[in-house]
Amino acid sequence: MKIVYANVLLVFLILSSSFLEISMAGSAFCDSKCKGRCAKAELKKRCLKYCGICCKKCNCVPSGTYGNKDECPCYRDMKNSKGKGKCP
Repeated sequence: MKIVYANVLLVFLILSSSFLEISMAGSAFCDSKCKGRCAKAELKKRCLKYCGICCKKCNCVPSGTYGNKDECPCYRDMKNSKGKGKCP
């Protein structure tokens, strides 16, 4: 019984580490894309924060430092509580 429990635990650890690696890969993608998107922003920390939120939800960041939002409709259409565009 202990061997079965140990094997189940081992499989669980292997699968959970694979999932963690996949989720971290997504954030590395967003970090690099948002760094480029926010390169010319005056409020860089705020730009990076909201760009990261939008990227994680949409898996997309438009090219360039401004505009081009038609490349990513999800990113373009996200709104804040006041109804204005959320994503930089």
